Amino acid sequence: MHLGRFSLRNRIFIAMILLVLIASILIASVAIYQYNEEARDYHNERLERKEENIKESINYAIRKTTYPVSTETMPLIFKNEIYEIAAIHKLQLNLYDLDGSLIKSSKATFETDSLTQCLSAKVLNVLSNTVEHRYVSTTIENNEAFLSSYSYITDHKFKPLAILNIPYLENDNFLNKELNEFLLRLAYAYMVMLIIAITLAYFLSKYITKSLKTISDKINETRLEKHNKKIEIGSTSEEIATLVRAYNSMIDELEDSAVKLATSEREQAWREMAKQVAHEIKNPLTPMRLTVQSFQRKFDPNDEHIYQKVDEYSKTLIQQIDTMSSIASAFSNFAKMPAQQNETLNLVEITRLALDIFSEDYIEFIAKSDRITVRFDKAQLIRVITNLIKNGIQAIPDDKKDKKIIVKVYEDESTVNISISDNGIGISEVNRQRIFEPKFTTKTSGMGLGLAMVKNIVETYNGSITFTSKKDVGTTFKVSFPKG
Repeated sequence: MHLGRFSLRNRIFIAMILLVLIASILIASVAIYQYNEEARDYHNERLERKEENIKESINYAIRKTTYPVSTETMPLIFKNEIYEIAAIHKLQLNLYDLDGSLIKSSKATFETDSLTQCLSAKVLNVLSNTVEHRYVSTTIENNEAFLSSYSYITDHKFKPLAILNIPYLENDNFLNKELNEFLLRLAYAYMVMLIIAITLAYFLSKYITKSLKTISDKINETRLEKHNKKIEIGSTSEEIATLVRAYNSMIDELEDSAVKLATSEREQAWREMAKQVAHEIKNPLTPMRLTVQSFQRKFDPNDEHIYQKVDEYSKTLIQQIDTMSSIASAFSNFAKMPAQQNETLNLVEITRLALDIFSEDYIEFIAKSDRITVRFDKAQLIRVITNLIKNGIQAIPDDKKDKKIIVKVYEDESTVNISISDNGIGISEVNRQRIFEPKFTTKTSGMGLGLAMVKNIVETYNGSITFTSKKDVGTTFKVSFPKG
């Protein structure tokens, strides 16, 4: 969903609703984060308090014992005391020797198998190498979080006797209940705020865009060819008043420009048409010149086929003269392109005829069959082929040794196709989008109307023209017409 497709009124409305929703989500997220931090601190502090109280009970038991106080006598000292301490503080206690082996647990005997019988090296290293001589780990079991603290039990000279382990379950039921109640109250509050925001956003957006709607309607009614009314709005905001003044000033300028534009449009139309007609006339002049030059270069009075060649040259010249005549006739009718004189043609024969005007020996013609029938205007079909071949010739650098242009004519199930390939410089990525634009050219000469005219003729016959190109490899233009 793209916000730019909505009207300003809808965008204001949606923005205000989103603002309320985002605010509610942020506040709820902060509340949940704060709850988690407080719960974590609460459990850590509670575990520390429990640990201090248990250590006081353990120290009391050590002071009153009659056994020698050492690591080896810990199981005897706390043979019964460990159960009493665990019962008083309602926590499980585990005692490990200084090597990390379990020596006593407040758990029942048949449950001690589930305890860790030996502490990990990580726990022992932290206990012995830190100032606090304390380590707390967190584990998850059956979707419940457990804190487990490890610290030294010392004698009155602070000599370590054993390692005390206190597993602690983080029971968040009470805190979760409080959080859920808070979030529920927050949801009710934001539901009311959302309803108020929707109502406020609706009327506010309607008020803001009311004047803009009036201006928009007037702008939509604005036409260059008719007299346009100015906008008259009562008291409104400074921004809207500025916009109205700008519109009314534009209407005054538009009235002045309308007369000038009407005059310049006709002049511009004739200039553009003159350019296109000049380009169209130049097209047949070039092959006529090439034909005469070819005849002049190859003329041999003693050639036994001289009359046949003269006849072919004459037909080519007459054909191009007829093309120029049709352009001149069309220009007399407001510079229209030559009227279509559709007839049934053999595309293979017409293509060969169009190729005869080119003297380049590197042009290769390939036809899949001797006869491919099309319904087309003969002059326009020749114009399409000659323009594409000329573009191919001009695309090949003069100093290239292995020049090649391949012209293919073929048909498939539904279309008749003409393919013209060259091994020239190719079309750059920048120019590919503009290649069929009128008056666009990368050449130092020419009006840039050739490919635009070809595209116009092809589309007139419901055809299509496409191309593929690779830089410094060549370009292939493909023209396709529907059969029938």
